[in-house]
Amino acid sequence: MRRTLTGWHVLAIFAGCFGIIIAVNLTLAFQAVNTFPGLVTKNSYIASQSFDADRAAQDALGWELETSLQGGELRLKITDTAGQPVRPIVHKATLGRATHVADDMSPDLRWIDDALVAPAPVAKGYWTLWLELEAPDGTPFRRRIPLDAKGPAT
Repeated sequence: MRRTLTGWHVLAIFAGCFGIIIAVNLTLAFQAVNTFPGLVTKNSYIASQSFDADRAAQDALGWELETSLQGGELRLKITDTAGQPVRPIVHKATLGRATHVADDMSPDLRWIDDALVAPAPVAKGYWTLWLELEAPDGTPFRRRIPLDAKGPAT
């Protein structure tokens, strides 16, 4: 015995397909909002007023940063234009993923020889280091440094 496809069957298939699409979209939207790391600055207009002057002051320092994230260790070496090591004051450092804040950590940076070193037990993948430093002359220095962890922490 063959069953016929009626209007009610088509309506049920149509509603079921759209129900699945809406459920998936809502799930993805809630996940995107809940994992968003948030604002970088409270008021972008006010931050933009001094952006060029701040960037020029930071560039005038002539600092070169060498960073690495390997074997569960974060290493940051800062040198000036003459290649001499610089020891700024570290106000804030955050190591995390660019896509969410669940893995964010504040590495305990300590001076070892001429580099800032901290344990960083991170998984393989792309990470971002946000730095807030202060030069010996009081100039604030801020950087966002993308890093690539090549393998698991050892």
